[in-house]
Amino acid sequence: MPRHLSKAVTLAAFVGALGFSSAALAADKVNVQLDWVVRGNHAMFFVGKEKGFFAKNNIEVAEIRKGTGSPDAMRLVGNGNADFGFGDFPTLAVARSQDVPVVALVAVNQQSPLAMISLAKTVKLSKPADLKGLTVGIHPAGSTYIFFKALLAANGMTEKDMTLNSVSPPYESYLLLGRVQTVVGYVDAEVPELEAKAGGPGSLSIFLGADYGWKAYGSGMFTSQKLISENPDLVGRFVKGYKEAFEYVAAHPEEAAEITAKAAPGYAEKADVLLAQIKADIATTFTSPATKEHGLGWMTKAQWDETLKTLTEQGVLKASVPTDEVFTDKFLAGG
Repeated sequence: MPRHLSKAVTLAAFVGALGFSSAALAADKVNVQLDWVVRGNHAMFFVGKEKGFFAKNNIEVAEIRKGTGSPDAMRLVGNGNADFGFGDFPTLAVARSQDVPVVALVAVNQQSPLAMISLAKTVKLSKPADLKGLTVGIHPAGSTYIFFKALLAANGMTEKDMTLNSVSPPYESYLLLGRVQTVVGYVDAEVPELEAKAGGPGSLSIFLGADYGWKAYGSGMFTSQKLISENPDLVGRFVKGYKEAFEYVAAHPEEAAEITAKAAPGYAEKADVLLAQIKADIATTFTSPATKEHGLGWMTKAQWDETLKTLTEQGVLKASVPTDEVFTDKFLAGG
């Protein structure tokens, strides 16, 4: 080969290598929309970013935004204002029936962590009938109200069996101040925070909706139908990184809480609450027979069918929605 041609080939190879390297470093930037203020079950996003699980899948998480409720999180992701979101899956089903184009990708809570909560020193709760005659603090929108209506319907009760006080978030303060006798809350979110303020373990009286007819998935990670259609490779890589982060959080809750507390503005002193929230999920919602067989986050058509059936029978879901429009498992399966 002539010397000048050899140099040209070498230069072209060098430039080509540089081009390949630049392309490899050009990570996809994504934004994440949370349903609420930062909680333990949001740790996967922060851990995935800090430990490099997203980066090794060529993704940069640019923002993790606090939310104002699951319905708004669904809307923001559905209209493209965020790429991925986290929220209550029964609320996602309702949103989908209202033509908000969002799809569940990973079920973090295999059963709903929603519960009725009171201060043990004032009211003892063990079953739905115990709510009769009580003053209930309820936020008349979003996941907690969807749950509350369904819980009453499943147990032959109506809102007339109690006194409802409309409260605005953070509604837990109404319980602590004695303005209401019970509130709806998440055992992996409000309970650890309330216990910390009410006197520690044993200071609350609680029953889970899952034990009284609320057969539904809890919260999880989702995206838009548009992103799945237009960039399935990105969705697949994000799910892969998220799953790795999920496994790390479940195996290292203390470190996950510390990472989240350091990364989330205003949470520097809240690692203990975040840890309590993560441990509550590990104890009650992260796993199921399906996850023991397929891994964390797994979803099944049968469980989604049951979720939609529960929502429909209890009058929450007004319009039917096909199960395969609400969730997909192809990315969990590596597809």
